[in-house]
Amino acid sequence: MAPLLIIAAGGTGGHMFPAQALAEEMLARGWRVKLSTDARGNRYSGGFPDAVKREVVSSATPSRGGALAKLAMPFRIASGVFSAWRSMKADRPTVVVGFGGYPAIPAMTAARLLGAPRMIHEQNGVLGRVNGLFARRVDVVACSVWPTELPTNTSAVHTGNPVRGVVLEHASAPYHFPGDFPMNLLVIGGSQGASILSDVVPKAIALLPDAMKAHLNVSHQARAADHDTVVAAYDAMGVTADVQPFFDDVPVRIDAAQLVVSRAGASSIADLTVIGRPSILIPFAIAVRDEQTANARALVESGGAFLITEAELTAEKLSGHIKAILSDTEGAVAMAQAAAAQGKPEATQELAALVEKLKKD
Repeated sequence: MAPLLIIAAGGTGGHMFPAQALAEEMLARGWRVKLSTDARGNRYSGGFPDAVKREVVSSATPSRGGALAKLAMPFRIASGVFSAWRSMKADRPTVVVGFGGYPAIPAMTAARLLGAPRMIHEQNGVLGRVNGLFARRVDVVACSVWPTELPTNTSAVHTGNPVRGVVLEHASAPYHFPGDFPMNLLVIGGSQGASILSDVVPKAIALLPDAMKAHLNVSHQARAADHDTVVAAYDAMGVTADVQPFFDDVPVRIDAAQLVVSRAGASSIADLTVIGRPSILIPFAIAVRDEQTANARALVESGGAFLITEAELTAEKLSGHIKAILSDTEGAVAMAQAAAAQGKPEATQELAALVEKLKKD
């Protein structure tokens, strides 16, 4: 029977996108693949190949629900651990890889109880809570960002952050530099947009010279609650804008963009660097470990992006950066090249190689 990889992952794009990339690669290498997640995570698994079997286990997170939900959390996780353990006893995994998120706890714990080879992949420059729990209890930690803050005596490898096949199709795509012709500005703030970007970005664009606005096409990912306000703002200034709560073709839009304004989530950074596009990054201010600033550091230091903290974010400052990039052809090209130099399109293959290295003969 073909070797079995169990992927344990939570329900956000940051966890699920690299997990999906690894699943695609291991299937291509002849492995069987199962995804272990909870009910919420399963709703985000639609992009996984049909050949990946989904195993939904009970889990919980302290950030959701009231006092009773928090009291029930240990029991829900214990139930999930038992369910995952029973499944693994019936069909022994060759390797188990965790991508973080509380839904990964049951499978990672069961794998440890059974002594299965196991690894975690950390997408951010600072370990997440769940990956932090397992970092010293796995065979190796694969890191997207280097260096990543890790506990002492942790075996770690810099693999980069795997990106999906739809992103790799645009790897190092030629950059169409800005000029006196249609230019594309992409605004993304996570899987459902960000309210602060919906407030500030249209105001920043309104401050641009009329000649620049006349050539601008904006794709703006905004929460449903902000949609009408954002559309009205662009209409009022006469700027062509496509405003949606979710873009299912983000790699295509990054490829076509002359500039991207984005949060600094791990998957966003990976996509921007693999494709190679200039960006203005605005890290999520209330991230517990300030991991988005850590994610952005190497890209900013390379010259591939500008960083504006939320505390410093104003329409005037953002507008100044947008104007500077879109009015400087050579500078924009240099940013695109610097971003592409930071990309690791081979990350999926490196992670897959680690999985096969853990396979016991």
